[in-house]
Amino acid sequence: SFLLLCFRSSLVTSLVFCLFLPPQLSITIKPNIVLFMADDLGIGDIGCYGNDTIRTPNIDHLAKEGVKLMQHIAAAPLCTPSRAAFLTGRYPLRSGMDAVNNYGVIFWNGGSGGLPPNETTFAKIVQQQGYSTGLIGKWHQGVNCESRNDHCHHPLNHGFDYFYGMPFTLISDCLTTEPPEMDREFRRKLLLYTQMIGLVTVTSALGRLTGLISVSWKMVTCLGGFSLLFFASWFSSYGFIRYWNCIMMRNHEVTEQPMVTERTTSLILRESISFIERNKYKPFLLFLSFLHAHTPLLTTEKFLGKSSHGLYGDNVEEMDWMVGQVLEAIDKEGLKNITLVYFASDHGGWLERQEGKRQLGGWNGIYRGGKAMGGWEGGIRVPGIFRWPGVLPANTVIDEPTSLMDIYPTVVHLAGGVVPQDRVIDGRDLMPLLQGKVQHSEHEFLFHYCGVHLHAVRWHQKDSGAIWKAHYVTPVFLPPGAGGCYERGFCPCFGEGVTHHSPPLLFDLARDPSETRPLAADTEPLFDTVIKRIGRAIEEHRRTLTPVPEQLSLYNVIWKPWLQPCCGTFPFCWCDKEGDN
Repeated sequence: SFLLLCFRSSLVTSLVFCLFLPPQLSITIKPNIVLFMADDLGIGDIGCYGNDTIRTPNIDHLAKEGVKLMQHIAAAPLCTPSRAAFLTGRYPLRSGMDAVNNYGVIFWNGGSGGLPPNETTFAKIVQQQGYSTGLIGKWHQGVNCESRNDHCHHPLNHGFDYFYGMPFTLISDCLTTEPPEMDREFRRKLLLYTQMIGLVTVTSALGRLTGLISVSWKMVTCLGGFSLLFFASWFSSYGFIRYWNCIMMRNHEVTEQPMVTERTTSLILRESISFIERNKYKPFLLFLSFLHAHTPLLTTEKFLGKSSHGLYGDNVEEMDWMVGQVLEAIDKEGLKNITLVYFASDHGGWLERQEGKRQLGGWNGIYRGGKAMGGWEGGIRVPGIFRWPGVLPANTVIDEPTSLMDIYPTVVHLAGGVVPQDRVIDGRDLMPLLQGKVQHSEHEFLFHYCGVHLHAVRWHQKDSGAIWKAHYVTPVFLPPGAGGCYERGFCPCFGEGVTHHSPPLLFDLARDPSETRPLAADTEPLFDTVIKRIGRAIEEHRRTLTPVPEQLSLYNVIWKPWLQPCCGTFPFCWCDKEGDN
């Protein structure tokens, strides 16, 4: 009884002591972690970042209850490399997830490229710390390496206990009512070449029959065989994109092939809330990776025509509603005060995405450029919102350079883990900055890549408050004077579609966030000093890079039938297991 009395006394003393600790010092529990990531959402599409026509009350309220980051930077301007950096805390070229060619993303579920198995995601580390980990929605980091069922790039091989969603990404090809999006121009060329070969074959056969052309039947047969082989070689992949890429999976099982888009949104929301309910009694990490607001902008009837910005605005408002539903589920289970919530986009909005007069891409506010542009702010500056009541201050704005890569060490440390010591981690723990314990970001330099090509570098000169940004390569906007590459549909990273600058274009983002007034040596006294310092930083950065296999090489991105996920006997891949249920 004496031991019991001592135990109770010490327990009461400990509880009283904890009650009087300052909130910032009492992070002793492992919080639940909910990560929202929008797809192709522009920073100018949200109310709390200045949009007064698209209604996003739930995201805005999240910012009011937490911390809003004004300089939150993606490590890449495209989905696959940006998400690889987010998951690993490392620039994507360190894992081979940046492109040396024009294929800047994973292109097929049946490709062999993807997030390498030797990369350690934050999900894998928090899983080892006892967390239940779930990914709902978009993956776009590859599936298989050498066989249809090796799942070497799959979420379950990268630290997630549960996966429901698209292993690929949403594209307009997933809807039969929309014009094709994937490799549109290339497919037109292939069809043209097929027609030309077919025309030569038919002309040769008719010439042989009429005696107008001296050609053997053997040659006609060979031409016919080549024509069929050429057609089959590309139509077997591009002719069935809905079946190969537009699929849904639950863990390793394909549940819809092709996906039934009318119910995708409701299923993703249902799965997200179900994951929270199943895991409410232990720490969990939920990564809700939205299909919104990527084309073809799947939007349920409830939200169609409700915004003042057409289908794109409808889609963003529906995503905001989904955020609200998940937050409501967290509140309902009494988890609000022990849950860190984060909201961001993977990169800037796609300016050039249009169909006729319809604008189907996002808006990046005052920032120049957009998706696929590795240097301009509009391609890489994204929303960044954190909420954790009682631990993070409410209604707080931080205007310091931060990165999507910072989520990695932040989440790992909160879960009680340790970041890997055998590799370079480019992210920095954000908790001291978010809690106000420090005034400045740990990032002195951030390197802005487009593929493997370094386009720009940001230098945060903390003592002066200047944020210098040097552009070494910029895309050529077409038509001239436009804010994007409208004639191409995408801005390239290299080749004839870019301009190299020597000396680089220099901006001070603190004075010119829209990057409209480049500085010059004759007007900026520090011009030469800044350029030299950034040059040294690039040299130091490049010394930390080591060669790795290129995951987005041409061989890795092409479709391979033997790697194609299939819910039947290949090539007869069709199922609707959600409908059966």
